[in-house]
Amino acid sequence: MSQDVEIIGLNLTLSGHKILNDVNLKVQAGSFVTLLGPSGCGKSTTLNVLAGFLKPDEGRILFGGRDVQDSPPGARQLGIVFQNYAIFPHMTVGENVMFPLVAQSWRGNRPARVAEMLELVKLGGYADRKASTLSGGQLQRVALARALAPSPQILLLDEPLSALDKQLREAMQVELKSIQREVGVTTISVTHDQSEALAMSDQVVVMNQGVVEQAGTAEDMYNTPNNEFLARFLGEVNLFPINAAGEAFPLAERLPDQAGRLALARPEDFSIAEFGGRGDNRFTAVVDQVQFQGGSCRIEARVHGLLEPIIIRLPYGGHGSLPVQGQQITVTYAWSHVHTVSSGNTKAASLLHHLVK
Repeated sequence: MSQDVEIIGLNLTLSGHKILNDVNLKVQAGSFVTLLGPSGCGKSTTLNVLAGFLKPDEGRILFGGRDVQDSPPGARQLGIVFQNYAIFPHMTVGENVMFPLVAQSWRGNRPARVAEMLELVKLGGYADRKASTLSGGQLQRVALARALAPSPQILLLDEPLSALDKQLREAMQVELKSIQREVGVTTISVTHDQSEALAMSDQVVVMNQGVVEQAGTAEDMYNTPNNEFLARFLGEVNLFPINAAGEAFPLAERLPDQAGRLALARPEDFSIAEFGGRGDNRFTAVVDQVQFQGGSCRIEARVHGLLEPIIIRLPYGGHGSLPVQGQQITVTYAWSHVHTVSSGNTKAASLLHHLVK
């Protein structure tokens, strides 16, 4: 049976640097949660604390309401898939999956369990293959089968798909999530890949400088981030400063109670009237760059009065017609798609999308 996980007030300092700063998190049993953030944000350290490889200075870790702070890693009923998979190359696939069953004195029909796990990860018939002969995607499946073999109550994944190429990584995202749902094990994953986190997670937890910035569903995190850091980190975004009069040029609406904040619109929130775009609000721009990306088109367009271009992403339906550089366009949008976030007041923010004086 899966367990819920609760992290309470974790603090950790290593070599004089504060790595975790009052980290708090609740993970529902059976859910898939991803810790997301830039390098050095504390996400991998949090995973190592959960695994028992690091001991925090302060805080508590509860698995199913049980305090495991003083429990060694082997007593925490965890399955772990490491970033490099840690597969034993001299062993067969079956021997790799069998390894934790022997090490943990697992009771039951071990060969049958190995066969069951290999079928689960679509490697039935591979038990006698040498691990050294497998592809990266197959090794990832073996690592997952080995982690799930002893029936862990919590599964920890450390950048599980980072070693795969883009096409295989996207295919494995779907498969890994499907396996997790079938098994029902509580899963906590670490990644720096925003698209991976958004695609796979029931809950996304964004960390920055040892602090949890925000936690929520992928949709909520993308559409309504709490602050500028989150808005920029979770994909491309258009941000417009709101001045003292409540104006966020070139947007038409006024936000008098939001002065000092930023109006946010994702590239897909904008469309182009000349290419079937809809929306009650509009402003003019001139196309600067066009990037055809298969199913969509990414457009950078200049708006008179802004230093930096806005970004528009249009779906491409094969109509054979795209904007061209230098073309004047009418940008349309629905006001309901515009949100506001707090400004980070960083140097980078002051240079992006602010008005030319």
